[in-house]
Amino acid sequence: MTSLMDVMFLVLVFFIYCIFDMAVHKGVKVDLPDADGADEKGERIVITIRADDSLQLNGMDLARDEIVARVKELQSVKMDLPVLISGDRKASLGAGIGLLGELRAAGVVKASFQVKGDAAHRRPGG
Repeated sequence: MTSLMDVMFLVLVFFIYCIFDMAVHKGVKVDLPDADGADEKGERIVITIRADDSLQLNGMDLARDEIVARVKELQSVKMDLPVLISGDRKASLGAGIGLLGELRAAGVVKASFQVKGDAAHRRPGG
């Protein structure tokens, strides 16, 4: 009986690890810039700025004004839902800053840019 409980516990642990590993990233793959940043965990709204400055909200192509309106709707339902802006390093700075400004004007306070981890470890001599 004890060995059966051990096996069931190991199966349970295995499935828990699988669930954590299958976390869905709601965006397209972009080449993120290097910078220091904190890891965002849990549910969030992901806005992707591709290299050609086109935008996506959780994987759907939308115009900037549609994105701002939908983010506002989503945050009216879940106030604590953070917004993560995932911009390709080839995208223009103006596209990201403009989007962040429009989100702030719409009342979104929890918005940040996604980066590629700790840049201090990648710099030569740093």
